[in-house]
Amino acid sequence: MTEWDATSYRGGKDTILRVVQTEAEQLFALAEQTEAWDAPTACTGWTTRDIVGHLVDTTEGYFAAFDAARAGAPVNDAAYGLPGMAARIHSQAVALRAVPQPELMDRLRSDFQKMIDLLGALGPSEWEGLIVPHFYMGPLPAYFFAAGQLMDYSVHSWDIREGTGRRHALSADAADLMVPFMFVLWQSTVRDDADRGPMELGIRVSGRNGGEFRVQVDENGMSYQPGDLDDLRTVIDFDPGSLVLTTFGRCNTGTVHGATSVANRFLNQFFSL
Repeated sequence: MTEWDATSYRGGKDTILRVVQTEAEQLFALAEQTEAWDAPTACTGWTTRDIVGHLVDTTEGYFAAFDAARAGAPVNDAAYGLPGMAARIHSQAVALRAVPQPELMDRLRSDFQKMIDLLGALGPSEWEGLIVPHFYMGPLPAYFFAAGQLMDYSVHSWDIREGTGRRHALSADAADLMVPFMFVLWQSTVRDDADRGPMELGIRVSGRNGGEFRVQVDENGMSYQPGDLDDLRTVIDFDPGSLVLTTFGRCNTGTVHGATSVANRFLNQFFSL
């Protein structure tokens, strides 16, 4: 459905920006509570303060990336890479620990509004065709940065809620929109020391962006394509939220049909974000 395809300007753009706004407001409400600021989260070593610092750092990096793209700077395929991302974003986030809560929250809200205005102003050719240099992943189409905001605000809201010890879940709208991007993240997070012996299995996902996907792993990494799964020995079923949380390394979820050894080998191919 075009409405739920964030890569599509017509329908998908308005949907993802609406859902990002909702997810961001939820995170703001969580993070602005005085007692939450220094409370632990699901991110090891991070309090809510550090999540807010990370979001500020990430969003302000997006502004520089769009400025470079609009200025016609040469597109460099080289990127920092995802393997080193965790260490770098940690150092960037904790560098803002001394900023008082009201000041850092005001900065985040201002950055978020600027980012929403930037994304909202993109026309059809820019949404799908403007190539913007992502610091960690290299050149990406502009719509990916809307997905990045959705992932940041949805998953990190989950992290803050998880730190409270209360039961909670992802929203269907956010999870459905993120589903296609999870396969891209899997492709980008295969561990260097992973067993690259040939493997094929199926991934079945429910929801508005769900479907059946044939996944292969070999010495070249991971690839996938939609396809019938009837002839495959192993299939993993996910609902959208479970797929997102599994891909980000937050939970061990999924229902395996067939050889659990194959499913477990696949799931252990990746490093967590």
